[in-house]
Amino acid sequence: MTQSLPDQLRSTVRFLGRVLGDVIRAQDGQAVFNQIEEIRQASVAFHREGTPEAARLMAERLGSLSLEETVRFAHSFACFLQITNIAEDQIQRRRGRAGDSRADTLAGALRALSAESVDRATVRELLAGALIAPVITAHPSEVRRKSVLDRQSAIADDLDGFDSARTDGERAAIEKELFRQVSIFWRTRLLRNVKIAVSDEIENAVSYFERSFLAELPRLYAHWQGVLGQGVPGEPERLASFLRVGSWVGGDRDGNPFVTAEVMRQALARQSRAALRMYLDRIHALGAELSISTDLEGVTPGLQALADKAHDPSPHRSDEPYRQALTGIYARLAATYPLLTGEAPPRPSATGAEPYAGPDALKADLETVLDALLQKHGPAFAEGPLPDLIRAVDVFGFHLATLDMRQNSAVHARVVAELLKTAGVAADYEAMDEAARCDLLLRELGHGRLLASPFATYSEETQRELATLATAAEVKRRYGPESIRAYIVSNTTSVSDLLEVYLLLKEVGLFAPGAPPRAEVFAEPLFETIEDLRAAPKTMARYLALPLVHDLLAQPGLQEVMIGYSDSNKDGSYLTSTWELHKTSRALASVVGGAGLRLQLFHGRGGAVGRGGGSSFEALMAQPQGTVNGRIRITEQGEVVANKYADPELARQSLETLTAGVVLASLRKEAGPDLAAPHSKALDALARAAMSGYRALVYETPGFVDYFYAATPISEIADLNIGSRPTSRQATRSIQGLRAIPWVFSWSQSRAMLPGWYGFGTAVEKAGVSIDQLRELHESWPFFSSTLANMEMVLAKGDMAIAARYAGLVEDRALADNVFGQIRAEWDRTVEALLAITGQTALLDNNPDLAAIIRSRLPYIDPLNHLQIELIRRRRLGDDDEAVREGVHLTINGIAAGLRNTG
Repeated sequence: MTQSLPDQLRSTVRFLGRVLGDVIRAQDGQAVFNQIEEIRQASVAFHREGTPEAARLMAERLGSLSLEETVRFAHSFACFLQITNIAEDQIQRRRGRAGDSRADTLAGALRALSAESVDRATVRELLAGALIAPVITAHPSEVRRKSVLDRQSAIADDLDGFDSARTDGERAAIEKELFRQVSIFWRTRLLRNVKIAVSDEIENAVSYFERSFLAELPRLYAHWQGVLGQGVPGEPERLASFLRVGSWVGGDRDGNPFVTAEVMRQALARQSRAALRMYLDRIHALGAELSISTDLEGVTPGLQALADKAHDPSPHRSDEPYRQALTGIYARLAATYPLLTGEAPPRPSATGAEPYAGPDALKADLETVLDALLQKHGPAFAEGPLPDLIRAVDVFGFHLATLDMRQNSAVHARVVAELLKTAGVAADYEAMDEAARCDLLLRELGHGRLLASPFATYSEETQRELATLATAAEVKRRYGPESIRAYIVSNTTSVSDLLEVYLLLKEVGLFAPGAPPRAEVFAEPLFETIEDLRAAPKTMARYLALPLVHDLLAQPGLQEVMIGYSDSNKDGSYLTSTWELHKTSRALASVVGGAGLRLQLFHGRGGAVGRGGGSSFEALMAQPQGTVNGRIRITEQGEVVANKYADPELARQSLETLTAGVVLASLRKEAGPDLAAPHSKALDALARAAMSGYRALVYETPGFVDYFYAATPISEIADLNIGSRPTSRQATRSIQGLRAIPWVFSWSQSRAMLPGWYGFGTAVEKAGVSIDQLRELHESWPFFSSTLANMEMVLAKGDMAIAARYAGLVEDRALADNVFGQIRAEWDRTVEALLAITGQTALLDNNPDLAAIIRSRLPYIDPLNHLQIELIRRRRLGDDDEAVREGVHLTINGIAAGLRNTG
């Protein structure tokens, strides 16, 4: 009988927990193990029984710890929660091995569409013009060091080996190795001892590309070829490379002064090194493998020409043209390597050669080899290492991941103003109204005169921005046109915000006036706040109506628009943000389509529900009809990057799920007449009421900022070495200036989880929408059911009793009672409303697997919360013992590991 998911998880956690316990006993002694185990058992008992006696016993155990013991205990429970994550990922890997039988695969999507009479030819046509791109960012909510992630990967590999072992002897050997890896993990420092730099973030991002994307994407394409019936006799057409990877690491300058022109060069060089090394290794392996002799079989003229051109000096390969050709290809790529990476190739070539001008030339040579194999040796070569390598070159080029540039519109305005003033064009650009700004910018974009002069003196900010733009032009020439394509404009509020970017791009040749004008990098707006989202359709309509913009976008035929989940949530509540994003997406599809272009939405989702987190598949299913159409980009941030892509097998599942979701969201038929029409009025009313209730607490309650800084570990999080970017956009202490990541992260740590639910209870109570209507919405509308499912998960991870203890850190008791009283009352309203709508008696009744997984973690998370509170209290009272600081940070690490989607 197959075990249930919770039973599988319990079994795996119990096994790993036993190994960890053995390690603790071996390295720290029985007494230390006993102390940790007593607290663990007391916490489990409290969660099982919930009695005052169980609570008293747990409090006694925690209260008796010395400072040294507290730090050790925090380390042990943080390790145990990381172990739990390894076990959970192991279950996910097992689930993935069910293969195409799952609904969230491309094969599953084809089955679902077939039931709606959508055939495979329609899917192939969609994918021929599709783009699906996860975009890795460096947004800091990943508290784990790379060393910790590496040890977790090693433990996961051993766990896989143990699962597949056939004999007791094999299992015993693997368990020995598992003990060794867990021993290293137990003694690995969980915390970074220095602040992470952008170079570290680049290295971390590339490690995911190397471990998962480079290896798994070509294999996934080969699998999809079979699923779609392509690349087989009778259907020679090849599946387009629609799934690619993007990155912000080294290109996102918004609020990060450490991302410079040199950093951009470093990011692309490091990415290129990863891709080219893989290509060189694969070509070398193919050269060793393809020992086919012309004495036994002839070759195509194209292959022979490639072999002759190689001038291979080895007499041992004189009758082996495939090896000769690959020797020449290797030599050319080895000559390319130092030009792109600044380093010598890892393995020297046997002969000299000219470097490749770009990846297309490399791909053409490899295709010549493959064509000869197929013609002379048949379809046995249609799959395997050479087709996979060709696919890799097609997907990753010489740049590996397309790097986005991003900067705040306010910076562009200042730089443009300085350039215009210094050039004598406009004395005070920033004082102009919007119409005057646009007129001036359009005039400047209509001719070829440049504004910047080598003889003028500019501010440091302007010099930095011009240097970065010049580097972007240099990078594109070196690594290819796909190395940089988009320039994201944060805080876009007007048409001039986009035109300013083209004016700056013109200074470095990335925009050229003419008939038609052309651009090598395209300005793309990011709409973030509720106000900006609501204004976005009108802003884009005015922008796309400009003749210059119409002519500029005619060739690509599409306009990308980025929509931000984080700041809209911080601005107006989870429900309001989610609904405004939904409405804006639909409206933008209409506006962009009306201009004769395709819309490509770029979803700025974070890991936490308060920042757009939750199931990617369900989120895609909930997108408005007509807004996906095979093209989408999605940010992957913080701990979610490691959760999805640190393990190659999980990475493959994540990419498959993303693709299946896009295909279904693009081609599925409406469940009935336009669902949004009857539902919009109800959601509008709910969103207004939710925003009003949320802002009444966050922005209108006197002293709320003081409460937030006292009742959450925001100050302690700011002290963590988890990212290169400051936690706040401003030096002042304000909610508006605080970045969304620490805002959400702080509330998660305190278990109030406020950004993921606050305002919903008030909305249901005051919006005038009946529970019966909300039940009908929940049953019939994927958007609403997905919204509530994510909120329910957040509530299940929250704990008002623990949040009340954090409120005890606020010295002003009247303020604490007032603010926490509002939070507690809204929590009760929200839970009551959610249960009434979903027809449950308790949270997650309808999702027992998830409920069991969350419950299994709480006995290990809750004690860390209790210790964190006491350590924060000590630190804020002036105890500057380094052990107190370490203890706080270890509890943050452990709680984040236990909750998983915190930022």
